[in-house]
Amino acid sequence: MRTLLPFTKMHGLGNDFIVINAMKQAFSLTPIQIRYLANRHIGIGCDQLLVVEPSTQAMVDFRYRIFNADGSEVQQCGNGARCFAKYVYDKGLTTKHILHVETMSGIIQLHIRPDGNITVNMGKPRFLPAEIPFLAEETALFYPLEVEGRTYQVSVVSMGNPHVVLIVDNVRDAPVQTLGAEIEQHPRFPERVNVGFMQIVDKHQIRLRVFERGVGETFACGTGACAAVVAGQRAGLLGSSVIVHLHYGQLHIEWAATDSASVNMSGPATCVFEGTIEL
Repeated sequence: MRTLLPFTKMHGLGNDFIVINAMKQAFSLTPIQIRYLANRHIGIGCDQLLVVEPSTQAMVDFRYRIFNADGSEVQQCGNGARCFAKYVYDKGLTTKHILHVETMSGIIQLHIRPDGNITVNMGKPRFLPAEIPFLAEETALFYPLEVEGRTYQVSVVSMGNPHVVLIVDNVRDAPVQTLGAEIEQHPRFPERVNVGFMQIVDKHQIRLRVFERGVGETFACGTGACAAVVAGQRAGLLGSSVIVHLHYGQLHIEWAATDSASVNMSGPATCVFEGTIEL
């Protein structure tokens, strides 16, 4: 039997999402249905599908699930987290301005600010290869990674999901589509990886393009922005407060560069339209 699915289309700096409210009914879409919804020709079109669910933990406001366009479920999405916060507040699902939200990678805190921007406490970055996961014998600032006979020096960071960061002279000329796809599937990353191409403008500004696993290049990636700034700070190339320039705007990333410090990301979230689709 065909059913009508209500949805909201949102984006965070061009990284676009379908948001589904599953507060009162169980989420039951299959990977095939998610791929159909994400298809930009025959469905709605999105980079990820976001699901709003009741929390399974005490003192936590909501549960937040993320599915890539290929139907795979992933641990975290920073741009999606900002859209999640705007969605639950605008829909009257909460009146709080500070939310605690359950994800596959742990509890995150979302702060809805008076200016409309949303700050996300993204948690502590992780660097141990086993935590990424990444196949390496020991932890390092940079790792040699061989791709198609050429060796690249890369940083590896987990922001609740795995990221590789490469420093490039100019993101405009970076081989995001080709090299990004090759690194995403590299055998040293057992769960695949997101690939960031970072151009350092100065100590407090970078330009960034990201090839997301299961999606391809996106206009913005919140966890990728966090991972890039963290990698740059660890290498002594960036300060503690950095503006990340993306295709449709910018994010503000702050990190104190200590083992106990969480990464904070601030930026906008936008509702595009609402509707229903037949499944």
